[in-house]
Amino acid sequence: MALFRPSPHVERLVVGLGNPGPAYEGSPHNIGYRVVEELSRRHGVPRAKRGFDGRVAESMVRGRFVLLLQPTTFMNDSGRSVAAALRATKLRLADVLVVHDHIDLPFGRLRLMEGGGSGGHNGLKSITGLIGPDYVRLRVGVDRPPSTDPDVVAEYVLSPFRESRAEVDALTASAADAVELWLDAGLEEAAGAVNRLDG
Repeated sequence: MALFRPSPHVERLVVGLGNPGPAYEGSPHNIGYRVVEELSRRHGVPRAKRGFDGRVAESMVRGRFVLLLQPTTFMNDSGRSVAAALRATKLRLADVLVVHDHIDLPFGRLRLMEGGGSGGHNGLKSITGLIGPDYVRLRVGVDRPPSTDPDVVAEYVLSPFRESRAEVDALTASAADAVELWLDAGLEEAAGAVNRLDG
């Protein structure tokens, strides 16, 4: 299979985290995948190809040439995919946005920020370990289970959403709106708008 080569015109990299395979499609841990798919649907992005240990596509989104990436390495090794895409595009970390689930935010809340810790998220740990912490993150609130036991938490984020399809679709749409705002206005303005409800 030919090696995927991104266009030299790529301005931004948007990464949606998740796990490959039908068993995980409806889970909170795959909200990043869903957001990338929603952006692709909205903007008529061409069918994704194999590249950078993931599914990758590039297109104009909100007037910018954007590379959309869904790592297929499984969550704990997401950094390998992101690092490969970053090397190929030669973008700055500030031009990389990673969309991921966050159990310490209530369902439906969003937080857009640059840098920070992993919050126990293995996908972020993997990415930070390979490219450093100073990329942009869109944390998508999926709430947390009543127990802090790691096995219970893992089952919660890997099992289907407890919320209705309509609620999950609305969350996906809101997160895609936040990505578009980042592309339109940059981090400071977008974070001011997205994070306003965080209190």
